[in-house]
Amino acid sequence: MKTFLLLWATPIALLGAWYSLSYYDMSFGIFMLTRQAHDLVFQIYGNVLGLPPETIPPLVMRAVVVDSLVLFAFMAFRRRKAIKAWWRARQASSDVAETRASPESLSSAP
Repeated sequence: MKTFLLLWATPIALLGAWYSLSYYDMSFGIFMLTRQAHDLVFQIYGNVLGLPPETIPPLVMRAVVVDSLVLFAFMAFRRRKAIKAWWRARQASSDVAETRASPESLSSAP
């Protein structure tokens, strides 16, 4: 599962780093991190997809969010027994805390 998460997070982190560095033109002398390359990449993708280039980043972000939700739902499904046990333990501990704080059991000592 750790490998699966790593294979999911690495491309997202690289894409996010490239996007933010190139958007703000922090190139460090590398052409691919310039704003010109940023605009060129989205212009090419826009021509290939037949969309205006400024609509592509929100579409990519939406795809990342949907993929992440699917991944986390899959992980929750695989660990559903542990999650159910945690939830029951949490409910039981809150019930104990409520019984401890009853007015009859409180001391009036200073």
